[in-house]
Amino acid sequence: MTEITQIERALEALLFAAAEPLSVEDLARRLPEGADVAWGLEVLRQRCEGRGVELVQVAGRWRFQTATDLAFLMTEERDEPRRLSKAAQETLAIIAYHQPVTRAEIEAVRGVQASKGTLDVLLELGMVRMRGRRRTPGRPVTYGTTDVFLEHYGLANLADLPGMAEMKASGLLGLDLPPGFDVPDPSRPPLDEEDALDFEGGGDETPEFVQDYVGGEE
Repeated sequence: MTEITQIERALEALLFAAAEPLSVEDLARRLPEGADVAWGLEVLRQRCEGRGVELVQVAGRWRFQTATDLAFLMTEERDEPRRLSKAAQETLAIIAYHQPVTRAEIEAVRGVQASKGTLDVLLELGMVRMRGRRRTPGRPVTYGTTDVFLEHYGLANLADLPGMAEMKASGLLGLDLPPGFDVPDPSRPPLDEEDALDFEGGGDETPEFVQDYVGGEE
């Protein structure tokens, strides 16, 4: 085995500890005057060739890096949960408790104009689906929750959504509620007030696009 020279050891130590690639000039300033840095780097590069960590030159500077054929070992795949915005959470809660509900009804409960993007996110995540069309002028689309919504929140069915007593106990509702205030019962049978969406082909699959009146961004 070839003896490792002092200059190789010094270069290895400097490059290992460096936070960024170092040039020959950077290295030379830390080595004894007259040290052959270029020769030391070449010897060190050859010594590391084929190992898990190799010495490479990038944009005129030198650094240690993982061998390219082993890069896959450094890759970690993780599922990052997508956090819902406050608007999306409020919209989802309204749909869950008031379904089947139209965009206009969501806006009436929230007191602000519904954003198309908010509903798009809930539809994309599969927590909300388009149920049908209300039998009223304009035939607005109605929305409801899906099994994905129940699975995400660990609910057996919609009847397991917290009621007024549970909301008060958890601090979500105050004790000084106005007379007649009540929390909608999402498990109630829906009124016979909507028709199924007329998808082309007569199936139950969600259409790629259903035209609806779109509000501005929130």
